[in-house]
Amino acid sequence: MKRYFGISRMAKVIGGRLWPVALIGGIGLWLGAGCSSKHYRESADKEVYGILRQKTPLVPDMPADFTIETNQVAGLEDLPTVSQIEPALGTTASQEIGARILPLDRALEIAFKQSRTYQTRKETLYLEALRLTLTRHQFNPIFSGALGGGYQGSRSKAENVQAGVDRITEQHSVYGSPSLGFDMLLRSGARIATDFTADFFKYVIGGDPRAVTSGRLASSLTQPLLRGGGYRATMETLTQAERSLLYSMRTFVQYRREYAVTITQGYFRVLQNRDQMRNIYQSYQSFKTSADRQRAFVEVGQQKVSELGRLQQQEINSETSWISAIRTYQQSLDQFKITLGLPTEARLVLDDRDLEKLAIQHPSIEVEDALRIALANRLDLYTQRDRLEDAARQIDLAKNNLLPDLDFVLQASATTQPGTYLPELDYSRLQWSAGLNFDPDLDRKSERNSYRSSLISYQQSLRDLELAVDNIKLGVIDDWRQLDAAQRNYQSSELGVALSLNRVNEQNLLTELGRGTPELLVDAQNNYTQSRNQLTSALISHTIARLGLWRDLGILTVKENGQWEDITDVTKHIQAAAAR
Repeated sequence: MKRYFGISRMAKVIGGRLWPVALIGGIGLWLGAGCSSKHYRESADKEVYGILRQKTPLVPDMPADFTIETNQVAGLEDLPTVSQIEPALGTTASQEIGARILPLDRALEIAFKQSRTYQTRKETLYLEALRLTLTRHQFNPIFSGALGGGYQGSRSKAENVQAGVDRITEQHSVYGSPSLGFDMLLRSGARIATDFTADFFKYVIGGDPRAVTSGRLASSLTQPLLRGGGYRATMETLTQAERSLLYSMRTFVQYRREYAVTITQGYFRVLQNRDQMRNIYQSYQSFKTSADRQRAFVEVGQQKVSELGRLQQQEINSETSWISAIRTYQQSLDQFKITLGLPTEARLVLDDRDLEKLAIQHPSIEVEDALRIALANRLDLYTQRDRLEDAARQIDLAKNNLLPDLDFVLQASATTQPGTYLPELDYSRLQWSAGLNFDPDLDRKSERNSYRSSLISYQQSLRDLELAVDNIKLGVIDDWRQLDAAQRNYQSSELGVALSLNRVNEQNLLTELGRGTPELLVDAQNNYTQSRNQLTSALISHTIARLGLWRDLGILTVKENGQWEDITDVTKHIQAAAAR
């Protein structure tokens, strides 16, 4: 009870007499309660997304609604389901019944919303922008404040000789010491610092009942005149941070293009494995039929048993290859699910119609035009050129650091009138001073080394730019050659399929007439299976090579949902590159 009574009495005293302290304390508690963790998260997101929206027009193909939120789950419930059994899957065919059929456009959408690797790249860009917010913050007024206070008591004993009794003296007091200040860095390099402090003391039981208050306001301005002074030296940190974020946004856009091509390639490789599984299954069925027919000839004495053994062995080999092809297809499908950010147990198959719709669309572009387009559009080349400018600025900054320190310093302070209840500044008691601080800093070994390093870094950046240009040219030339080779391979594969099919038909006919040989039939069937697989591979390779060329030219446009826009006419890009 004594404890609660003491707290109640103290609260009554503070509430009735020391309302200024209570008011300041209440404000502090209110601010502390209002700034929750959710508030800080939302504040960071608002500032970061605002910065990215501000710079988005400077980076072609940068998504306008960039966010790192992961609640945009793309479901599969609206997709059609498998209703027919795929015989090529053998004993596992029934597992596909009811599985969702995933088209390419939907696969891209899921990958750009749920992929773990893509999410990490988005977060990397976010963190770069978050670092910029702190750099920008250094050029804003930075406020600081603190509040200290308490309640204290003491008891003393005084002996009264005449009365022969001891007198107990008790004193209780409250005190507080709030402070408020701000610091600001100007773009000229000047730094302004201001701080106001106040002290409050009052006896509430015993002692002098008057309140004792005091306060002091102090301000200072420091302007570097040589080293560290001026706009360029002061703003270099912010300038580099702004440019670094721009570089990161370009890198992110380039990654989006590469990622779209990667997902497309992975999608068609799974379909290619499924197509090869079907081809091998059909080959296995053909060998099985041939072996049964040869077995019938042996039974009637028209063929030798040794010739039947050749077909039976090939039948076994085909079955083994078929079982391996099933595993390869299923493994690639599961791996693709992980790439998309889906669980491996998700029941889906890729849409065969996407493979059926593929066609050779060979662009009409000469290698010289391709090089001009790449040098005019590659974002990483823009960044490399900008980094050369960064290295040149670092030379100027290193030169500035070779200068001595010479600072102009202005200071002023004012105190409150003594004995007032509330602090009130007395400007008649103002004190100020102005002067120069000079430091020759005779040891300049570190600054000398930094300056020499900046000169070397500039030469390295120049060589890096030259190397980047050569590597881009090399990559584009290789893309162009690869695309041309893919077209030729497809044409050869088309012819190979037709020739091998004729051979298979011919050998089957001869076998039915009893004039064929197992060796020629096996070779014909194997060549037919191989040529069909080569045709599918060449078609997919040409499609991926075409996308890779557009990507490396810097003109592949990827929508916000991850779908890419195919380019059917490069004339406008050739003309734009020539104009630059």
